[in-house]
Amino acid sequence: MYYLNENIKNLHRIFDQNERASYLRLDLNENPGGLPQEFIDKVLSDITPQFVAQYPETLHFTEVLANHLGTDISHICLTNGSAEGIRYIIQAFTSVGGRIVGVVPSYFMFQIYSEMYGRNFVKVPYEEDLSMNIDHIIAELTDDTQMLILLNPNNPMGNVYSDEEFETIMKVCRQKEITVLVDEAYHYFYPKTFINYALNERHVLVTRTFSKMFSMAGCRLGYVVGHPEEVRMVQKFCTPHNTNAFAMKFAEAVLTTPGMLDSMIEKFKEGRQYLIDTLDEHGYRHKGEAGNFLFIEPKTDAGKIVDIMKEQHKILIKAYPDVGELGDCLRVSIGEKQYMKKFLDTLFEIDQ
Repeated sequence: MYYLNENIKNLHRIFDQNERASYLRLDLNENPGGLPQEFIDKVLSDITPQFVAQYPETLHFTEVLANHLGTDISHICLTNGSAEGIRYIIQAFTSVGGRIVGVVPSYFMFQIYSEMYGRNFVKVPYEEDLSMNIDHIIAELTDDTQMLILLNPNNPMGNVYSDEEFETIMKVCRQKEITVLVDEAYHYFYPKTFINYALNERHVLVTRTFSKMFSMAGCRLGYVVGHPEEVRMVQKFCTPHNTNAFAMKFAEAVLTTPGMLDSMIEKFKEGRQYLIDTLDEHGYRHKGEAGNFLFIEPKTDAGKIVDIMKEQHKILIKAYPDVGELGDCLRVSIGEKQYMKKFLDTLFEIDQ
């Protein structure tokens, strides 16, 4: 008998298939420069036919990652990007009709997965000044809430939580036995982390990705950190050999090459500071405390700026409507100084 899942039938999705190779890509929070070519060549130099032919083995890289995080492999589940980990956490720790609380706007897949699996996603909106009042989050943590989803920092708003704010939220979640999912996709752009909660407590899981600072979005590799028992529950959803051998090889090289990660962080910081200082000099308001992205209030029409940048200058950025007190904004991914200069020179030419 034919059957179609009503949750999928009624689920609204947009699939944007496009060609971006010839553009300066500042629209999807990627590193526009990527990893150095000589580094890529070195990593690829010992690839053998056997390496390509064999199913990927995860133990060695999981041990490397565990050593980097200061833990052991029982606390880690590798996933095909952090999005896969988020999906499995929602499946494992919430029920059909279960109540999931999350801030909006944020990474949209939290809401998509909730709706896909018939969960009740409860939205906590931001203030007009784009701040998040944790009292509004706590007010939604009812006795029947099964999961709270937080982002540290949040995409797209760029806000973060202080230690005191996070602990205040955690006290309520412990009392009501609410599972807490903390997405740290933008860790390393912003160093504060709540991963120790996931390593030392039950019912707290942290997701991370190698797509952002590690510049490996094309490889698809992420991971979940949590209590060993809860990590095992996530692992039960994983398909065999779900992680990519090339992804693990590149990730290991970044983690183990002396100074590699530090150099990438410093280049990002230089680009970010240049972007912010130059915007300030030209009188632009902007918002984004953390992450590799920034909201910019233009002086003219945001949508037209995006179109002109794409069509005439081959630069991809995004426009966001009604961004609190900033109104219609541009949103740009942050990269090295050379890419920020190209973007800003174009912006100042167009936006007048």
